[in-house]
Amino acid sequence: MSLPAAKSSKEGTSKEVCTLDVSKEAKSYLEKILGDVSKTSATKQIVIGTTSGWMTGFLTMKVGKVAAFAVGGGIIILQIAAHQGYIKVNWDKIQRKAEKLTDKVEEKVTGEGPRFLDKVGKWWRNNSYVATSFLGGFIIGLAS
Repeated sequence: MSLPAAKSSKEGTSKEVCTLDVSKEAKSYLEKILGDVSKTSATKQIVIGTTSGWMTGFLTMKVGKVAAFAVGGGIIILQIAAHQGYIKVNWDKIQRKAEKLTDKVEEKVTGEGPRFLDKVGKWWRNNSYVATSFLGGFIIGLAS
């Protein structure tokens, strides 16, 4: 069986266009549920605020853990790859840019030259594997 072919006419063709605006529909649902919260009782406002804050914090924690684990693991993998010779990191260029940036920030904040950050930077340069691994582990620790 074949389907009948649609007849086309040059005159009077009318096309029906259907648009779906999801944002308006979602907004209407929220307005039905919440309405104007400022005009409700204090108890309802506290419940709504607590619930929305908890949901936001919970989702942020879950997303943050995944992101922190990915960043920390990526740092450790890059450090291992650099140590094994798979990639070459131009540490001198990174060091120069980091020193310029820290000097500018510290001068703006304190008005004098860097002291503590100099010690940290020197230690970081002398112990780059330990420092980078510590950073990656710290970020993974934040995620767990």
